[in-house]
Amino acid sequence: MQFVQLLIANSLLWTIRLVLLVAFVAMAIQCGAEEPQGVSLSQRVNPFIGTGGNPYVCGNNSPAATLPFGLVRLCPDTVSNEGVAARNMSGYYYPDELILGFSHTRLCGTGAIDGGSFRIYPGLVTGEADSTGRPDNPPLKFDHQQELASPGYYAVTLPSVSVRAELTATLHVGLHRYTFAAGAQPQITLDAASALGRGRTEDCELSVDNRRREITGSTRMFGSFSKRYGGLPVYFVARFRAPWTTCRRWTDRADHSDPQSASGDGSGVVCDFEKSAAPQVIELAVALSHVSIANARDNLEVELGERSFDEVRQAATAEWDAMLSSVQLEGGTAAEQTMFYTALFRAFSMPTTFSDANGEYLGFDKLHHSADGFQYYTDMSLWDTFRTAHPLYTLLIPERHRDMLVSLVNMAAQGGGTLPRWPAGCGYTSSMFGAPADVVIAEAWLKGIREFDVEAAYEAMRAAAVQPTPPGANFSPREDIDQFIRYGYCPSDTMSEAVAKTLEYSTSDAAIGRLAAALGREADAELFATRSLNYRNVWNSETQYFQPRDSSGRFSTPLKPLLLTYVDFGRKYTDDYVEGSALQWRWAVPHDAAGFVELFSSRDYFVDELDEFFAKSVAEVGALPNGYYWHGNQPDIHAVYLFNAAGRPDMTQQWVRWILKHKYGDGPHGLDGNDDGGTLSAWYVLSSLGLYPLAGSERYELGCPIWKRAVVRLGDTKLEIVADELPVDRTHFERVELNGLALDRWWLTHSELLQGGVLRFR
Repeated sequence: MQFVQLLIANSLLWTIRLVLLVAFVAMAIQCGAEEPQGVSLSQRVNPFIGTGGNPYVCGNNSPAATLPFGLVRLCPDTVSNEGVAARNMSGYYYPDELILGFSHTRLCGTGAIDGGSFRIYPGLVTGEADSTGRPDNPPLKFDHQQELASPGYYAVTLPSVSVRAELTATLHVGLHRYTFAAGAQPQITLDAASALGRGRTEDCELSVDNRRREITGSTRMFGSFSKRYGGLPVYFVARFRAPWTTCRRWTDRADHSDPQSASGDGSGVVCDFEKSAAPQVIELAVALSHVSIANARDNLEVELGERSFDEVRQAATAEWDAMLSSVQLEGGTAAEQTMFYTALFRAFSMPTTFSDANGEYLGFDKLHHSADGFQYYTDMSLWDTFRTAHPLYTLLIPERHRDMLVSLVNMAAQGGGTLPRWPAGCGYTSSMFGAPADVVIAEAWLKGIREFDVEAAYEAMRAAAVQPTPPGANFSPREDIDQFIRYGYCPSDTMSEAVAKTLEYSTSDAAIGRLAAALGREADAELFATRSLNYRNVWNSETQYFQPRDSSGRFSTPLKPLLLTYVDFGRKYTDDYVEGSALQWRWAVPHDAAGFVELFSSRDYFVDELDEFFAKSVAEVGALPNGYYWHGNQPDIHAVYLFNAAGRPDMTQQWVRWILKHKYGDGPHGLDGNDDGGTLSAWYVLSSLGLYPLAGSERYELGCPIWKRAVVRLGDTKLEIVADELPVDRTHFERVELNGLALDRWWLTHSELLQGGVLRFR
């Protein structure tokens, strides 16, 4: 009788806890709710922002448990009721209703699907195994009202298997806590061959150690990017904190002679645990490395040790709070503060820490190296992030950004002498076009980050800019550079993407020229400054557009300014543009705004055309774009600041406020396109503070801060940005003061910002 009473009491207690937890979660995830005073900044973050929306223009973010720039991004992999997975390329899509399991790796906000390593499935297998012994685990239904996420933590209730799943992480370790209901049979499946979307794995190896309660192994991942350089090796050590009763493995290979190991292109294990009359907690730590199993185990011991789940979660929250505290805000609505700190959280989520706890990492030469005195990073969406995210790192976390620069230089040294454009994992991906690493490195040096081999970086960028890539090279950042040099533009009859490449090459040349001047290379400075004006050679003064021009100097016709490359399926009219219309590329000259304005027939015409560009765009976040301004389109996200160059800072302020209001939201659909490694998020952070970096230079354009007061931590100094409240009869700030002195311009230099003090918009 006592046992029955105890069982009833435990079941009732579990039910009460679950009801209270669901109620708490429902309250916690309401977007825009007023935050109580004294809460940590992590509580102002909503990791579900940018996880939903139209798959074509969604943010491609996830609510993964991770640390700043963490290797592990531990998250559910979701699937629709129709069986469609990875509609959001991070693996988690908010409208989905089913979970496949919880995997450890993914990219942040990109248009590429990579990762999904070592998926964990909690709950009793109910389906029949296939011929290899692989269990048929049915997708798990879940409800967003029973889901919770914050920086470094994720939780969800899975009613079909009577489990509450909780996840947290260190840099290289994912820590799982599964609470099984009273009377449920605890069972955990680890799939060593899992991958997101259409990704796949090869060469799975795993071994079971009953004494240590460990499963160890490795695989080679082939995703959108990793398949481009021969696959990415991933090693793991999975350690349970409770003994299993049985641990059986499966493999797609015929040899089943060793019950403690398995190998093949598909392998995994199913672990059973003692059934209990009371709720039962099963904890599992999965440590990763791209070097070796020994390094994965070392990562596990160094980063986790004997710490409890709650201790690891608290440490993750504390680390995120420290990162987010680089900016303190006063004013704005609760929703705006949520959007700001979520954006800062996103900007600090990628690149990826690729070196292990002992400093070892897998280089672009596929050899093991040691990061001595720095952290090695990879997964840099440079074609996007050079515009906003990397300038934000230079401003707020220059020490970490220095490590990213060292990593880029090492990639060039170990990859054959060429700086990458979109480095992912241990190789070049060749994604997108142009040489954005040149801009990132030059800008960082100009802004005072000096402890990296700038001479090696300069020689690499110069070599790619003045001569064709040698035959057999792993990667070419400037395709057909000889033609750009010969004609002063990229001819449309001999190469694709000719207009876009001309504009991007000109931007990179401007950055190289500024760096050359800073390094005392006067001849190079003059050469690249001159070449940075090559964008003018594809400007058609008759149409007032950048147009494709062939090698004989003729402009191509007809011009269809509003036609998007995405709907010109045969690339008949838009082969010379990339990811956008001719109208969107019309403004892609961030490096020479004043000279660009002068190309137009008049300054008033420039202002009118740019104003119409915004006025006719789609005024809804996450909606399908037209050919006008599209905030999710990188080549024109600086365009709103071009009004400053035309003497109309009031219009910069007007349209910045419009973008902040209409192109961001505090719900799952709250981004206007791929976040691309924090690019759109960094735009929100910077623009809401009233600052916007001119990529490849020391200059910031001034815009329209939306906060009453913001304190930005800049190393040992602080910059206080204060904005007077606009009266009802005022549409813009009329002047700006730095430390009490009125400015006669709407821009500042980095060195001026680093002096600290007060920047006041009046």
